[in-house]
Amino acid sequence: MLDTIQFDMGGTLEDIWYSDETAKQTAQGLLSLLSRHGISVSCGQESFWDSVMQGVSRYKAWSEAASLEKKPEEIWPMYYLENLGLHPGKVGAIAEELADFWEVTYYHRELRPGVQQTLEALRQRGYKLGVISNTASLYSVFNVLEHYGIRDYFQDVTLSSVTGYRKPHHGIFEISLRQLQAKPENCIYVGDTRSRDIRGAKQAGFGMAVQIRSALTDQKDAATDPMWQPDAVITRIPDLLDVLSAREDAL
Repeated sequence: MLDTIQFDMGGTLEDIWYSDETAKQTAQGLLSLLSRHGISVSCGQESFWDSVMQGVSRYKAWSEAASLEKKPEEIWPMYYLENLGLHPGKVGAIAEELADFWEVTYYHRELRPGVQQTLEALRQRGYKLGVISNTASLYSVFNVLEHYGIRDYFQDVTLSSVTGYRKPHHGIFEISLRQLQAKPENCIYVGDTRSRDIRGAKQAGFGMAVQIRSALTDQKDAATDPMWQPDAVITRIPDLLDVLSAREDAL
């Protein structure tokens, strides 16, 4: 019996995208943040941003190939800011602040319509609810859930930055299952990518995997093996209630 529903965060519970404008705001904000902590950068903003994005690309290539996540105090001095000649210890000391700023500035985030009402309906139906999210910040997801006013709906929030595993690695799903005291065959996972969410949930033995498309879906799924297909596709979070009702009627 399906009794647990776990959600991806960015692209699923919330719409998320980035643009040239968010990139510019992030570059300016990072330079200001570093300066406030007494860390000076000798190059201009454009060169600074080019160096940061080179570091981001190197980290992304490593983390996605390994399906692993390092802590912010490793990511920022060893990858994102490595080529700028900054003191690694000073950067590491403010790494979580840098990571949290990145998550809420580089990415524009908005709670999808109908999320809170859907979570309330699922709770009324007796489902246990959780979040499994890839993130390079330790606290940002918790802060954003609090900001949206939906943190209390989730009995568990499992993050790659805490576990060290990134979706689709089975480890992050297994940790969440243990924390929720749930069996995989009784779980539904809802996410926006086949490459991370659908693949990961199916490899972990979840009873059902539901895809909701986002602005970043095609980008993330560009090289995905077509074998990883969802059991259902929805366009709005409230549509999940119809999927569940249809499944219940079919049983």
